[in-house]
This record gives sequence, structure tokens and C-alpha cells, in this order.
Amino acid sequence: MAEATHTGATHPEAARVEAPHAEATHTVEAPGGLGRGRLYLRRFLRNRLAVTGVVIFALLVLFSVFGGLFTAYDHTDADFTALTQPPSDVHWFGTNQGGNDIYASAVHGLRRSLVIAVSVSVLTIVVAAVIGASAAYFGGRVERLTLAVIHFLLIVPSFLILALVSNRLAGDWRALILVLTVFGWMSTARVVWSVSTSLRERDYVTAAEFMGVGPLRIIVRHIIPHLGSLLIVNLTLGVVATVLSETALSFLGFGVQTPDVSLGTMLADGAATVTSAPWLFAFPAGLLVLLTVSMTFIGDGLRDALDPTSVTGAAGGRR
Repeated sequence: MAEATHTGATHPEAARVEAPHAEATHTVEAPGGLGRGRLYLRRFLRNRLAVTGVVIFALLVLFSVFGGLFTAYDHTDADFTALTQPPSDVHWFGTNQGGNDIYASAVHGLRRSLVIAVSVSVLTIVVAAVIGASAAYFGGRVERLTLAVIHFLLIVPSFLILALVSNRLAGDWRALILVLTVFGWMSTARVVWSVSTSLRERDYVTAAEFMGVGPLRIIVRHIIPHLGSLLIVNLTLGVVATVLSETALSFLGFGVQTPDVSLGTMLADGAATVTSAPWLFAFPAGLLVLLTVSMTFIGDGLRDALDPTSVTGAAGGRR
């Protein structure tokens, strides 16, 4: 996952913008009475690539949810009268060697990949935020032990472990979510820890401690919210990283397995016949490219909108 940082600065459109790690919560003042949320939204909407990414992602989600309504076939149905047939009026994306409709498989595969990617990204961000912020707040032995575990897990060949564990779990997509989360939080947690070390010395944290607020409440209410921009950007880009990881595992036979399908399993099936039956590879590959490109555009747009010191953010995000 990308390691994003957030620094405060004065934006030319705003009379006063709150620094992300300010010692008190302020209302952002902007021309026309714009609040902080509306100011961020305006910056984001000025980024044409980011808006394009949102549109593409929304269309992909709609396709994965409602695409099955436009075909009479399910991804498990087999038409033995049309084996490895090119796209036609009956099978819009063609069929594979077993007579399965590629359109129906693409709808289900995209939905499965999206569920895995979004779930893993959300869980990873939550785990990383809690562990990283806790290590920074408590300091001392807790901090040293947490960093030691993070550094150890970062050098472990996680992909091989993921492949072995996923294979033992027979390709259960729910188990795949758990495994990808267990081995995916460390990099983000280290970034969260690095930023949180400065937050633990802030006056609002000291004031909360003086008032008898518990450590967990301080971490959840006073430290993690100030990491919002960093976590949002990492959440978005984490979807891309998870999609690629799940696709790679499924492509190698260690991820989602039949009768279930994902974009990775479809790519694996189509790779062997990419010259004789290119539609088997082209359609899932196209969906994968659209998904990764859209999330990358959205992540870049969020980073620029939330960070007024970035070049595109300061310029209004015009591209």
C-alpha cells in the first residue's frame, strides 16, 4: 500500500485551512463560506482524472451488481452446444471450454474480486490504524515490541505463505480475506506509527489524559481521526493492491477456486488460449485494467484534494 503523508498549508482558495495535526479542531474558512468537506470536494471534482475514476468505478460496481439481470445464464451454467464459442447474440462475451458463459462469469468474477478487495482494504486500514496509533501512544516496550513484529513480518516472504495457506483452505474467498488482511497491514501500520509519534505530544492528548480519559478512547477519538486523510488515501490504493494480490494468487491456483470464479481465475483460464480464443482473456483483463486504473485515479485525486501543498491540489487539480 502506498505510504501517504499529509501536511498542512494555506490554500489560495481558503482564508484558513486546518492543518491535519493541529492542536485543536477548527472550522475551515473559505470564500463563500465553504466548509472543509465542501472545499475538499471542490478540489476533488476539479481533478478530471479523479472524476473519471469515480465514473468508471461506479459503472464497474453497477455491472457487478446488476449485470446478471441481462443474461439468462449463471456463471456455473454450461451450454454444451457452444463450447469455446466467440462472442455472439446468445453469449455476448463468448464461452469457455466447458461452455460457461463468459459474460455471466465476468459479472460474478468482478463482484467476487470487489468484495475481497474492499473487505481486505477496510480491515487492513482498521488494524493498521489501531496498532500503529497504539504503539505510538504507549511508547516504551509496547512500541519497541510492535515495531519488532512489524519489521519481522515485512521481511517474511508473505506471498509464499499466502499461497500455501490459501491452498490448504481450498480457495474459500472468506478465508482469503482473512489471510490477505493478516499479511497486509504492516506497511500502513508503520506509516501510522510514524505520524502518530508527533500527535501523542499534542495539547489535546495531554488535556484528555489530565481529564482521566482512557488510553483506548484517546487513541480512537483524539489520534486516529487526525490521520483521516492518510487512511483514506491508503484505503483507496489498498483496493488496487488487494485486487492485484488476489488476482495473482487466483492466477497461480492458490486463490479463489472453482466452482467460484474471480478475475484471477478467469485470467488463468484464458492465458492458455490467448491466441486461439482471445475473448477468454481479453474481457477479464479489460475489467481488471479498468478497476485498477479507476482506483488509482481516485486515490491520486483524494491525495491531491486532502493535501493542499501538492502541486495539483494547490492548482485546483486541473489535468
